[in-house]
Amino acid sequence: MTTFTTAESPFKADNTASGKCGFTLMNNQVGEIIAEVMSTKDNVVVTPLPSMIRVDATGRMDVIYSEIDEAAGEEEGWFSSAEFEENMSTHYGRMIHEDDRTIMFANPEDAAEYIGFDLKALS
Repeated sequence: MTTFTTAESPFKADNTASGKCGFTLMNNQVGEIIAEVMSTKDNVVVTPLPSMIRVDATGRMDVIYSEIDEAAGEEEGWFSSAEFEENMSTHYGRMIHEDDRTIMFANPEDAAEYIGFDLKALS
């Protein structure tokens, strides 16, 4: 009698913290500009795919609107959280919109001060 074993799946569930955050962009002109700017950041990896662009970071990532304005050749204030949301498909990690940037955090506790979350234990 022959015994067969199944190989361990590389896609198994893993609930350990990754320390990463990120988003996917539409693969269009604006998405390309955002990806180009984000690729200059030390902790960011940009992965172009056929129908989208993936942007992943370790720890914290800031999408600074004035940098996108400049790269697009547009006047200051052209790029905003609304423009970002329009070109972003999905995200993971905690996302905070501010007037001049969108901040992504891998660790939700790191965003506590921005969202008014108190990290003190209840007594």
